[in-house]
Amino acid sequence: MAGHSQFKNIMHRKGKQDAVRSKLFSKLAREVTVAAKLGMPDPALNPRLRAAVLAARAENMPKDNIDRAIKKALGGDAENYDEIRYEGYGPGGVAVIVEALTDNRNRTASEVRSFFTKSGGALAETGAVSFMFDRIGTVEFDAAKASADDMLEAAIEAGADDVTSDEHGHEIVCSVENLHEVARALEAKFGEPRKSGLVWRPQNTVAVDDEVAEKLIRLVDNLNDNDDVQNVYANFELSDAFMAKMSD
Repeated sequence: MAGHSQFKNIMHRKGKQDAVRSKLFSKLAREVTVAAKLGMPDPALNPRLRAAVLAARAENMPKDNIDRAIKKALGGDAENYDEIRYEGYGPGGVAVIVEALTDNRNRTASEVRSFFTKSGGALAETGAVSFMFDRIGTVEFDAAKASADDMLEAAIEAGADDVTSDEHGHEIVCSVENLHEVARALEAKFGEPRKSGLVWRPQNTVAVDDEVAEKLIRLVDNLNDNDDVQNVYANFELSDAFMAKMSD
């Protein structure tokens, strides 16, 4: 599907493992709390909170956990988190974008820089690689929700820019400004999407050999394992042979 690299699919499977579920829930809860604190506590009136709740549900986060995260923001005792975007080059010159929510900028910057350095890459200035990505809105539905033709027709009517459908589902792409309206229109027609939000999509991907791929996987693993890091995007493509080896 458009915007879904082979690498992301590997990370998704890894994210399902019980060993990382607790950390994943903590990150999802942090985003829910921040979203609720920045806007209305009602997901129907707060697009960012709506996206955070959908992301939490997609990972089977218990409803009680989600509700607690929202109430934490309402209680006024929630930590203050800064949203920071880091950009850099990984092994093989691959462009990497890291999004973080942190209560300690110095700590997070130091840790992220260390990960890049140890991988053979380097952290760069903001804007150094983001020009190689497009900031877009995406809405995802399970394949059973609609036929490819019905989804395409509805997406066009809703103001979307592109739709990709396959056996895994439907991905609707739209501008950042139109995400809320597109998501609402499609939800009214097909029910709740499995995911909705803003992402960085690489304009082009770089093919890497197995040696570089292993270093990149390790870098992104380390970044994702950091408590402050919410999302990692990179513009590399794994070979089919490497994918097969990873899935064994």
